[in-house]
Amino acid sequence: MKLVECVPNFSEGRRKSVVDSIVEAISSVDGVKILDVEMDENHNRSVVSFSSPPENAVEAAYQGVKKASELIDMTRHSGEHPRFGASDVIPFVPLEETTLKDCVALAKDLGRRVGEELHIPVYMYGEAALREHRRNLEDIRSKSFQFEELRHSIGEENWKPDFGPQEVGKAGATIIGARNYLIAYNVNLNTQDISIGKSIAKALRAKDGGFTFVKALAFYLEDRKLVQISMNLTNYHKTPIHRVFELVKLEAARYGISVVESEIVGLVPLDAMVESARFFLQLNRFSTDQVLEKKMMK
Repeated sequence: MKLVECVPNFSEGRRKSVVDSIVEAISSVDGVKILDVEMDENHNRSVVSFSSPPENAVEAAYQGVKKASELIDMTRHSGEHPRFGASDVIPFVPLEETTLKDCVALAKDLGRRVGEELHIPVYMYGEAALREHRRNLEDIRSKSFQFEELRHSIGEENWKPDFGPQEVGKAGATIIGARNYLIAYNVNLNTQDISIGKSIAKALRAKDGGFTFVKALAFYLEDRKLVQISMNLTNYHKTPIHRVFELVKLEAARYGISVVESEIVGLVPLDAMVESARFFLQLNRFSTDQVLEKKMMK
């Protein structure tokens, strides 16, 4: 059976009723299975993961975008995480018997519908990018260029959307694309000094000389009174979780601080966790074939 995953990020992490309504709209489409819903109050952001046959994925994502545009007003939104719109980022990811090329086609179909039918500006990224300078998500939306900046700049040629109007309403803009599987991974540090966090994030991320497959930002979590290193691991096979964790610890030690905890946002492949177990427990001859649940599913 052909399956794709879609991981829409919505700019709401504080009102559960709003997130529930969006998830309900997505799951109303036949063949859709909600895999995970993560809400983050500090970031004021929710990440929904769902799978479906390719022919249903665009409709499900569209219904989520439509509902979010009705319930989320970006002119009143605030949060730690960079954001462009109510439905902020929507990537399609290949799963069973599907390819990245299939996901690119789905992303373009969704982008066209959101732009034409919902009148929301759409920027295409990742493998679905229509302009090379929009291939990387951080080159479109960053901590220094978000919803507020886009409202003033969208009239410029450089910010002309790939689909939809060249104006920003209360739902903001949406970034849609296709990519391979990534792991959203955060590490919390026992410091309130955001400058230390920024230095550690810089040491980690690819564009500043760190790991090729790591994107990292530092945030201050007001309710926890600590700094968080928030990362996307875009190829966990080549840059595994444990290697990233160890570098965060090493860099933190330079400043006399330590790790409080780490967390995975959303879903994670079993192989990624097994590799971390092999590293920390020195299980050099351990195989995924020794995982009981994996054997039982065969």
